[in-house]
Formats: sequence, structure tokens, C-alpha cells
Amino acid sequence: MPKQNVRTMKAQDLMHRGIETIDGSATVAEALKKMREKKVSSLIVNRRNGADAWGIITKKDIVTKVIDPGPTRRNLSETKVHEIMCKPLVAVSPGLAIKYCIRLMSRAGVTHAPVFDGKEIIGILSFTDVFNNA
Repeated sequence: MPKQNVRTMKAQDLMHRGIETIDGSATVAEALKKMREKKVSSLIVNRRNGADAWGIITKKDIVTKVIDPGPTRRNLSETKVHEIMCKPLVAVSPGLAIKYCIRLMSRAGVTHAPVFDGKEIIGILSFTDVFNNA
């Protein structure tokens, strides 16, 4: 059976359905440990309440903002997730074509986009997902 053209696929076709979350009050060390244990490259940061926006922390955030941010290196055990996370999220809908997801993510400068069905986050799409299916 021929492989479907990735450009004609939708976010729901490539997204990872299992998302991992963390609280903003957790340390970056705890986030890193969870990412390694769950074998993921990002964590959705839980909302503090229903009116709050979700955030996201990625491996790239940890490397560029904590491990090697330049002369002001931070401590993994002392830095909180909320200090380095990206918020609010750039999210996509399940039915959005991959080509538009890529364009949106590129213009926003993000590598991960949660897939939001209007009620909850149902998955996450990354450039790696697109690359691996090209």
C-alpha cells in the first residue's frame, strides 16, 4: 500500500495521542526526569485554573534557557518550570492540514503544537513527527 503524502495529511493523522503534563511549580530537574522516563521531548504545563492558558516546556527550552543560556547558567534543581516554559501555546485543530500546521509552527518559532479539539488537548504534533512521515 503506498504511503500517504504527508502534505495532504491532517494534524490528527500524525499527532502523538499520549500527552504528558507537569505543574508549573515543578523544578526543571523534575521535568527533565519525567521527559526521560516517558521518552518525550515536551511536556504540557497544566493550567492553574480554568481561565488560565496552558504552557509547554521542551528539551530545547531546558538546553537553551537552563543548561547553556550563556554566562547566566541556572540550576536545574532550583529553576521552576513556569520560569522557562512557553505560554500561551500555539495549538492546532485535529482537522488542520499538515502543510498549514508546519507554516503556523514555523512562523511562531515553535517545534511542538498541541492538538486542541475545542474542549481539551488530545495530542501533540512536532516537526519530528512530520519529518519521520515524509
